[in-house]
Amino acid sequence: MIISIHQPQYLPWLGLIERIARSDIFVLLDNVPYSKNYFYNRNRIKTANGWIWLTIPVLFSGKYGQLIKDIRIDNKVKWREDHWKSIYFAYKKAPSFESYQKLFEEYYSRDWESLAEAGIESMRILLEQYGIKTRLVRASELSAQGQKEELLINICRELGADEYLSGPDGRNYLNLEEWESAGINVEFQEFRHPLYSQLQGEFIPQMSALDLLFNCGEKSCPILLDEKGEKVECVLK
Repeated sequence: MIISIHQPQYLPWLGLIERIARSDIFVLLDNVPYSKNYFYNRNRIKTANGWIWLTIPVLFSGKYGQLIKDIRIDNKVKWREDHWKSIYFAYKKAPSFESYQKLFEEYYSRDWESLAEAGIESMRILLEQYGIKTRLVRASELSAQGQKEELLINICRELGADEYLSGPDGRNYLNLEEWESAGINVEFQEFRHPLYSQLQGEFIPQMSALDLLFNCGEKSCPILLDEKGEKVECVLK
């Protein structure tokens, strides 16, 4: 069984979607400290003027140790209206935008209080539209304990993993001997960012997975998971 683990993200980019797709179980690491200026509460979309951030405002004390699952959203800021307006004007002319418009309108009409809930639901929606059926598990609902790498190993043990699919940065900090002792093989993601037709100028990589979905619709998952490492395009009509 292949397991991957990562903090929940808001409107995640394609690299994380691809890692989830190649896993049997994906664990949402919501019981670790929140950090500012990361992707827990923000991601990027492409507009006519280049890429922009969509950022959920949060009520963060700034004190170390506040867990992701406990972070509340600052709803004094009209972020939902602003985010939907930005998405609408950036992608309203995309070939597949209308197919998903009501789905995301409904998401942005909901009153979100918890950052983790808002982020996880955005991930669920994207995975469903990509046709990815990987089981999602919240780390806070497991009994596994520990710090840093120890926690990851204990999560894998609890869920019966024999393989852990790490992001590429794991090469810089994972102690492979510890994983071998636990009977878990470690593989590192080898992600090739796909090329596909975008609106509005030259191709910009590393956008939210919304970008590929709105531009390519049902072709999004085949493009993302192309095994040949070749350029696969959807053609804008």
